[in-house]
Amino acid sequence: MGQSTTQEDYTAPLGDLLYTTAPAWDVLDRHVLRFYGHFQEAVVEANLENFRTRHCCVMYYLEDDTCHITERKQENSGMPQGQLIRRHRFPGPSDGYLGWQDLRIGDELHIYGRVISITECDDWTRQYYEEADMRQEGAIPPDQDDFELSQVKIAGAPKQPRTYEKVYHEVKIGGGHINKDMQQFMEWDRKVCRFYAVFDDLSMPQFERRPFEILFFLADDTVEIREKYPLNCGRDPFAIYFRRGPLKRGKAEVHGPLDRHRKKEDMVSLEDFAVGGTTELLGQRFYIYDADQFTRAYYADELESALEPAQDVRLPERTVPRPKTPPYTGYGSWEDSMGSVHHIMPKPPKPDFVKLFKYDGKILRFTAQLDNPKPEDADRVFILNYHLFDDTLSIHEPPQRNMGIMTGKFLEKGVHLNQITGKLFEVQDFMPGSIIKVYNRGFEIMEMDDYTQKFLTEGNVKKNFDLQAVVEKLREGMRQQFPLVRDIFRKFDADHDGVLTMVEFKLALQKWGFMVTDEEALIIMKHFDTRKDGQISYNEFCDALVDEDYTQEMMKTRPPLDEDPGNYEELARGKLQEREETEAVRTAVRAIGDQVYRHTQTFTRLMKEFAHMTHTDSVTCQQIVIALNSIGKDFSLQDVMRCVSYVLPEVDFQKVNYVIFLKAMVTSYHDLSGKR
Repeated sequence: MGQSTTQEDYTAPLGDLLYTTAPAWDVLDRHVLRFYGHFQEAVVEANLENFRTRHCCVMYYLEDDTCHITERKQENSGMPQGQLIRRHRFPGPSDGYLGWQDLRIGDELHIYGRVISITECDDWTRQYYEEADMRQEGAIPPDQDDFELSQVKIAGAPKQPRTYEKVYHEVKIGGGHINKDMQQFMEWDRKVCRFYAVFDDLSMPQFERRPFEILFFLADDTVEIREKYPLNCGRDPFAIYFRRGPLKRGKAEVHGPLDRHRKKEDMVSLEDFAVGGTTELLGQRFYIYDADQFTRAYYADELESALEPAQDVRLPERTVPRPKTPPYTGYGSWEDSMGSVHHIMPKPPKPDFVKLFKYDGKILRFTAQLDNPKPEDADRVFILNYHLFDDTLSIHEPPQRNMGIMTGKFLEKGVHLNQITGKLFEVQDFMPGSIIKVYNRGFEIMEMDDYTQKFLTEGNVKKNFDLQAVVEKLREGMRQQFPLVRDIFRKFDADHDGVLTMVEFKLALQKWGFMVTDEEALIIMKHFDTRKDGQISYNEFCDALVDEDYTQEMMKTRPPLDEDPGNYEELARGKLQEREETEAVRTAVRAIGDQVYRHTQTFTRLMKEFAHMTHTDSVTCQQIVIALNSIGKDFSLQDVMRCVSYVLPEVDFQKVNYVIFLKAMVTSYHDLSGKR
């Protein structure tokens, strides 16, 4: 065996006196000797052949004297092929390892029990051996076995030419060429009819109406069924109910690989779908209630049959009856007990300050006797005090001579329950002749005092105000409390819109202790409103509150108070409704704008929802509400219409371009500043 390349030193002349030495792995990197050969292997399980000739390739790497053998693959050979022996140093013919000098065309390579006959090498290998004065022999033709000869016969068998007559006869007997459906594909590719359907799922313990989308692909008459899962429905997120493919009518069937092909007449076609109709697919009866605009246009133009209008398949929302309020136990106040009913963690009750301010100090008094009393209690008289500001009741018994009973406080002041009506005491319960029951004691109402009688007959007890004096006192009180008119105006402008409405002005009067009626409040408001437009602006408020400067003429006297309201109430109420609607529009635009502008993922999710709803670029306001609800954003139809009319003033609510709408929501987000 010759000396290995790894033991040699390779030198290169750099002049007459200087030489350099490089290692073999650097000089001979990626230098490979390639030989071709074959070996025979016995075939014991076949009657048609006794052996198989396996052709292989031997590669020798000069950088480290390693080799590996691969076998080229043959189609339908029935045996694993590829790498036969992995790369490593092969044992040589004698002691040591195999060297490049041991590989010669015509010789045999004995390796691990296999005898490989070397028959050929590539051109680079021949050139390498010629430079080393070891010329290789010519190529030896490889052996062929019976299997290889049969493959050559199959590959070289003549084919019958495909003529028009042959195609005609194939079509006539029921066959056809492979492009018979290409015309349908070219015309209707990427065109899909979309139907919306539901079916009632009775297999679950609780009844459920499940929504679906049925997609019919016009290119190849295949069907795909998708389930439209609502938000938080509790189902696994697998939307594909039936993957795209040909679908047979009727019940679902399981077919094996040996089953015959199904006929095209048994497959689902467009004639099986109609709005308002029912079709059986996969063993379920789908009720089709709507279709998109493209599907309706396709039916009208191509099939010449218009689809029915959309059907309403929404189930009425399940009404959960409100549980009965448990009876008042008597422990603590009534408000504290009701706090435990309305909230899991009770909150402190909030007093009604408006009612407290309006009815502070007003008490209705009634006289009463015991109902069905004992003989010794027949002459007892009680005074019932009903406090209007907090709906509390107290009972005391006035002293009587020679009664023999200790009189005084009979029932502590508090919120008590009328056991006859089962509710808290109201003013209507104390009418003369009626009977009330508290703590198992019945009382018959006898009479009432004069104040109570006036309150119940006239509706309320009011003071007769001098409205001119009220105006002057109001001006003086406001100027004394606040040094600047601006601070006074901001104090009573609750919604910070720059004007005082009828409600805000009446609250300002109540602030200063003037319990006037609505008619009197309108008269005073009309005096402040110089333009008579139903609201008080800041300039009008300043003119009415601040005295005019002195001029050359004498100071002008203020006009007297006109006590005839006229039609000013209609103007004031109209402006109040206008302001409320403006505030509602502002609130709706800010709320929806926060979701679209500040949450970027909402914009993308809404675009996907609209694309699933329709193939056009426009949607209705109802569809916008559905899309928002499907991503967990709950908005009413009225708020959505207010938002659409604000960002797109002249748009039709039934045809809203959702791309322009979403872009307008983003660009107009900072038009409405937040309130301070």
